[in-house]
Amino acid sequence: MNLVLLPGFMTDPDLWTDLMPRLSGIGPVMHGDVTQDATIHDMALRVAAAAPDRFALVGFSMGGYVARAVAYRAPERVQALVLIATSARADTRAQATRKAFAVAQVREQGFAGLSRNAILQSVHPERAGDATLLARIRRMGDRLGGPVFLRQAGQARMADLDRLGTIRCPTLVVVAAQDALRGLDEGRELRDGISGATITVIDGSGHMLPLEAPEALADAIVPWLLDQASGASTIGS
Repeated sequence: MNLVLLPGFMTDPDLWTDLMPRLSGIGPVMHGDVTQDATIHDMALRVAAAAPDRFALVGFSMGGYVARAVAYRAPERVQALVLIATSARADTRAQATRKAFAVAQVREQGFAGLSRNAILQSVHPERAGDATLLARIRRMGDRLGGPVFLRQAGQARMADLDRLGTIRCPTLVVVAAQDALRGLDEGRELRDGISGATITVIDGSGHMLPLEAPEALADAIVPWLLDQASGASTIGS
């Protein structure tokens, strides 16, 4: 089974580094590019254009929105979905206001990297003193830089709760129990909205599951993906 990995806001392929030894055992892995476009729709078009004919999508946070947009556009090509620390909700008024302020500030003053407060909010409180982890998150943002920040932060995140029922491929939703950015209720909405979807909750991690709890995340998604690959092979035989 081909895998397409989709990172979240201001994260790059390093997000998946700790999972790669196990993910690569499933099949060829491709990193979807979500850095060039300013809307979820256009990101999805780019990902679909570059992807193999048939593939499974693993989307983290913003990447989960892109993964679903791909599934809506090309349902016959998407074999399975893994949605990690994501949501089907639109930006709240407060979130939209914060994003607009950040975009205006970067346009005026330039991009100085992700703020310490933003990074701390994305991890478990007990990891606040983990300088290695925090620096790794910051470096991803630094590598992507101001133009990507403006494209990703400048977009309006739209709800797709009313479209979840059109997704027919097997879907696994993964939630971090201590995620301050995307709560368990948002994960349950995805599970309940997508026919046949299942949910796994990982304890002891904040939002940045692939970095904070890579082994627990791999334990949740790799056997599930292997099951989907096996089932697809059986159907195709």
